[in-house]
Amino acid sequence: MRLSYVRELDEYPTGARRMKILTMAVLAILIGSYEAQIAPLVPLLLKDLEMNLATYGAVSAAAAVTGAVAAAVGGRLTDHLGRVRLLVPLMMLTAVCCFGMTLVHSPRDLLIARIVLAFVDGVAMASTAPLVRDFSPRMGRAQAFGFWTWGPVGANFIAAAVAAWTLPIFDNSWRSQFVIMGCFSLVISVVIAVNIADLSPELRARIQQTENQTTRVIDMSRPPRARSLFGHRSIWAHVIGISLWLVLYLTLTLFGQIMLVESIGVTTAQASAIMAAFWILNLITLIIAGRISDRTQLRKPYSLIGTVCAVLVTAYLAHSLGDDSVTSGQLMVVGALLGGSLGVAYAPWMANYSEDAEDVDPRLQGTAWGLFGFLTKIIAVGGLLVIPQFVAATSWQSWLLVSLGCLVLFIPAIFLFNGPWRRPAVTAAGVVPVAVAKNE
Repeated sequence: MRLSYVRELDEYPTGARRMKILTMAVLAILIGSYEAQIAPLVPLLLKDLEMNLATYGAVSAAAAVTGAVAAAVGGRLTDHLGRVRLLVPLMMLTAVCCFGMTLVHSPRDLLIARIVLAFVDGVAMASTAPLVRDFSPRMGRAQAFGFWTWGPVGANFIAAAVAAWTLPIFDNSWRSQFVIMGCFSLVISVVIAVNIADLSPELRARIQQTENQTTRVIDMSRPPRARSLFGHRSIWAHVIGISLWLVLYLTLTLFGQIMLVESIGVTTAQASAIMAAFWILNLITLIIAGRISDRTQLRKPYSLIGTVCAVLVTAYLAHSLGDDSVTSGQLMVVGALLGGSLGVAYAPWMANYSEDAEDVDPRLQGTAWGLFGFLTKIIAVGGLLVIPQFVAATSWQSWLLVSLGCLVLFIPAIFLFNGPWRRPAVTAAGVVPVAVAKNE
């Protein structure tokens, strides 16, 4: 029996109809990431709950581990049950979990609330990357994933902006932020439920080159098997390679400001300005590089170019951390160049990973992205636990060199990915027309 909120398409959507559904997937990851944001409220939470920073760190680590498990579980479930069937009710449940945060009165309550929210949110968000794949043919996939990446970054901005605007209105009550978050999330969940749709299993089994053309159709009589993903060298190269690449990315995300403050002596405001330059150019290059990658239908060259540039900029940044004469203006330029370089590499990589998993079996996109979500959160937990200890024993400069080494090791992995190095010749051979969906 089909649930009333699940609109399953039997023809591949085109034009504005496809873009509307794709926009809903990007909006979902934005809201899901916003619900997980708690950083702007930490000072208030520590004071109100009489909790020290170490306890908060343990709570955050426990929630991250839970989220990692949830991402892997959710990825597998979304392949079996469908994207929308899982996403819509769980998004509404995450809104309820936000309201539940207002009932927290002790560190133990916070631990329980954050674990529950992390699990529900992790399972729900596991549907978003597969939805982006489903509704972005290969001619537009890198750019689509670039917009998907805006979700976690945009959530940081929304959480900080809403807190700055509304906390004075509500007498600095941290509970007010979760009420706002819950109301906002509930409304957006309804909007998404009304506008989103799912592809039929038959359409998910196709590989779309454009809206109107497909290059391969999987035999539906053969069941999808998750273990088939790991029988391919390219998938292992992606999994191991991106795990190394993310060490630098998550170091900057989790500790960028404190690294600059402690290493160079800039103020917190200056450090935030430097990291803002990093994120602004990162967001811009994600879309530009994604668009160019889609137009040329090349992934590996852009991942290589972006990573090599990031290696050079990171090496200069590591050197700068030991230079007392470096200025905040110079660091802002370096930060922007680093963010831009990582953006050039990341969007084409996401498209490459999606396509390599798709070539194994298009029906396993949820499983593939669930694994990615698991890795991202586990590396974040590792960073929260290892980086402060390592830096206390050595220095931020030493850790940045470790991150640089991990980034260098991503380069040989690129050569094991599938996909061309040169622009393929335009040909109609082997392209099968797909019926164009009728407008609603």
